[in-house]
Amino acid sequence: MIEKLINVAAKREKAELVLKNARYVNVFNGKIESGDIAIHMGKIAGIGSYSGVEEIDVANFTVVPGYIDGHVHIESSQLSPEEYASLIVPRGTTTIVADPHEIGNVCGMPGIEYIAKASENVPLDVKIMLPSCVPATPFETSGAVIDGAEIERNIDSGYIYGLAEFMNYPGVIGADPDVIKKLEAAQKSRKVIDGHAPTVVGDELNAYICGGISTDHECVENSELEEKLAKGMYVHLRHGSSTRNLVSNSKSVTASNMRRFIICADDRHAADLKEKGDMDDALRTLVRSGFNPIWAVTIATLNTAEAYGMKWKGGIAPNWTADLVVVDDLENFNAKYVFKDGKMVAKDGKPLFDTSKRYLPEDVLNTVHVRDVRPDDFKYEINGNFVNAMTIKPGNIVTGSEVVRVKNIGGDIDVSGTDLLKLVVVERHGVNGNIGKGILKGYGFRGGAMGITIAHDSHNIILLGDDNASMARAVEELKTIGGGMVIVDSAENRTYSLPLDIGGLMSSKAAESLQRESKALIERAYSMGVDREQEAFMSLAFLSLSVIPKVKILDTGLFDVDKFAFMPLEAEEGPKNKVVVNVKVK
Repeated sequence: MIEKLINVAAKREKAELVLKNARYVNVFNGKIESGDIAIHMGKIAGIGSYSGVEEIDVANFTVVPGYIDGHVHIESSQLSPEEYASLIVPRGTTTIVADPHEIGNVCGMPGIEYIAKASENVPLDVKIMLPSCVPATPFETSGAVIDGAEIERNIDSGYIYGLAEFMNYPGVIGADPDVIKKLEAAQKSRKVIDGHAPTVVGDELNAYICGGISTDHECVENSELEEKLAKGMYVHLRHGSSTRNLVSNSKSVTASNMRRFIICADDRHAADLKEKGDMDDALRTLVRSGFNPIWAVTIATLNTAEAYGMKWKGGIAPNWTADLVVVDDLENFNAKYVFKDGKMVAKDGKPLFDTSKRYLPEDVLNTVHVRDVRPDDFKYEINGNFVNAMTIKPGNIVTGSEVVRVKNIGGDIDVSGTDLLKLVVVERHGVNGNIGKGILKGYGFRGGAMGITIAHDSHNIILLGDDNASMARAVEELKTIGGGMVIVDSAENRTYSLPLDIGGLMSSKAAESLQRESKALIERAYSMGVDREQEAFMSLAFLSLSVIPKVKILDTGLFDVDKFAFMPLEAEEGPKNKVVVNVKVK
């Protein structure tokens, strides 16, 4: 191969393909340059004046390296890996750093192997990171446990690229023995270790980085971001469906620190991928906010490749992998052609590869094992009239809490006519049948129940409602369909649902079908009062994420993330507690 590539570069042989009259982004010198791009055997042979067996004139377009998503959970798209690829590759994403943490929490190593095998037959480089925190914390019930010994056994598997986001930052900082075992296994194998350390600064950040962790996608404040950069970390600019800090954190990018930023989606669902895009949408959003377009392309390509040790990826130069995107311009980033390893794999936004034959092993099916529930299971028996309620902000998965006054009637909390909802997590892995109970303020839903079997990170059932019978009915529907999304409308006495048969997280359906059905169910949630500034179901899924401040709901109860300890549902009125009288709604 080397000899042939050299011969093509030296013009002793014709290239297999030449992109003629190219105007391209040179991420190495920050310039837009011109020349024919000669492609041979999956690599770029040279740039200059070349002829090829096949030639495509791209004079009216701009060529950029294929985008690299620095951190993503495929499962959050609710699509199979094959169908996920069919949506993102035509948008220009050619490589992803994938953390199959979600299905790992449900199915363990067989779920992770499923993601790897299902990704083999699509033109997308899927760098599988071995989930480091299954479960994310020891305080909740998951479907599997991947401990230090399991990490040691699997870290050198051929399909494992690195160790995924280390969400148990207290365990790292406190040098927990099992955490140390995981970190040492990754370092011994010379594998990159991803980070997840919201609000961790100072000496604690020093300790965290000493675990060999090199990235973070959870920066909240600019001062935190700048400290992490100064201490040698790469910082992700995140552009997901529910979590977005892309524009706000990009304001910290300067000429001197630009090479330490990377872009990721983290969690992005099918509707957004279909309607808005993937990394291309992140680039559009950045540039339209006034961001330098060449910097944006560099951050989405070369920086990510270097952060994760991907040699010869992320640039346009001789001997570099021919992952290329031909776009209309550096403002809209609409992809005309996408090339993966030198082969055209998408044109005019359409995939040129077949995804109809999807890998679907029994290991990832029939994963909802929930006990029978009754309306009385959703009664809230408290002594007084004050509770600790969870509060949320649209577009942000950091939650808060307020002490609110509630109506305590007949041994139950009555939320009718208020801006409060019952919020529960129902254990669905067949382990203990737990039901964790909380109160949510401000979500907006009224008239029944809605729930989903995607509940980060242990993926039990997370459910909210204002009617006990509807909540019980929603759980039974999720059990019947094998996992998915559900709405029970008490006024209509009807149930609406969408099955997610793969681990209760993803659908084996084609992307078009899932996107259409998902959009209809989401719209129904909005019609029943969900605040349209919220992602109707995916925002709900993050309310159990016990590694993001400040208060979350687990199958074991309300959890104070800052203290890493449980907190009571019932509260007392007093000088230390600011009591909020819940707002009446029409």
